Amino acid sequence: MKTIGLIGGMSWESTVPYYRQINETVREQLGGLHSAKIVLVSVDFHEVEALQRAGDWEASGVLLAQAARSVAAGGADFIVLCTNTMHKVAPAMQAAVDIPLLHIADPTAAAIRAAGCTTVGLLGTRFTMEQAFYRERLGELGLEVVTPEQADRDIVHRVIYEELCLGRIEPESRAAYRRIMEDLAARGAQAIILGCTEITLLVNAYDAPVPLFDTTAIHARHAALHAIGAA
Repeated sequence: MKTIGLIGGMSWESTVPYYRQINETVREQLGGLHSAKIVLVSVDFHEVEALQRAGDWEASGVLLAQAARSVAAGGADFIVLCTNTMHKVAPAMQAAVDIPLLHIADPTAAAIRAAGCTTVGLLGTRFTMEQAFYRERLGELGLEVVTPEQADRDIVHRVIYEELCLGRIEPESRAAYRRIMEDLAARGAQAIILGCTEITLLVNAYDAPVPLFDTTAIHARHAALHAIGAA
């Protein structure tokens, strides 16, 4: 079994399901008392969020490159970054180590294509929805991406940082997300990517008119299967 290098804490609310779902998948696949071999480095999200807000992606890359070196030094065979947004600095992280980083968009796109969908709505932080690093990778993998209108992007972003990252679940925000997902479907989205690892704390398949693809669950399962040689 390979050792998984988890880099979490962005936020820790979504790192917890990564750890749980990876171990559940290993147990499901191997049975008995099997569990995953994991090296975890968890950063202080306060520092990361300040760099995001300042637009200092170079410093963000330096910070997460150091986290990548730490899990590699701890014996990890590959890296799983437990966040969508910070895949913006995945190239800097990969350049810092000799072990591979399993990009969150790759298994997500594969799952969507396997379901027969080609046009997807994307929910996430403002950075994930508006910047090219994530949407372009999905495009390279054969998907057309639809994002919410500006006002709705602002709502999605605010709820993530001011509520979900703090463990707050508000009914009004769930209703807003439902409305936004209905709009994405009306604009042609055949499915919706929950492209922030906290969003599944708020909504599930019953809240949307089209299938939802949970990047946390997809990424975690892919990591577990990769670790045991089944992916």
